[in-house]
Amino acid sequence: MIVEVAVVFLGILWAVTLFLFLAHTKRQRKLDAARDEAAALRDQRIKELARRLDNYQNGTVRMGEALHELRATVAPLPDKLTALEQRDPSTLSFAQAARLVGMGASIDELTQSCGLTQAEAQLMTKLHGNTPS
Repeated sequence: MIVEVAVVFLGILWAVTLFLFLAHTKRQRKLDAARDEAAALRDQRIKELARRLDNYQNGTVRMGEALHELRATVAPLPDKLTALEQRDPSTLSFAQAARLVGMGASIDELTQSCGLTQAEAQLMTKLHGNTPS
């Protein structure tokens, strides 16, 4: 009789152990599936971020190239401007007229010394803050 009780007890213990093992295995599979799904989403996000970074870097490179071209275009402009201002020494430039206005030159003086029209002289006077005299 003890042997029969022990066999029944061991059978029940085996059934409970089998049930717990199967439940654990099922739960482990669910956890593995969730982990795999999270890993797939993470990998997809990493690929998207890498693509965006590449686009950003390519845009930055193109912007740098455009900036380099602009610098090459703009670099000689001050020399060209100076050459244009000095090309005809008999006429004063607008920059020189602005200096004269700053020193208090009248509209008539600007028209005579700089070769400006009456309207240009008035505009220069208004731009540089003096009232016409």
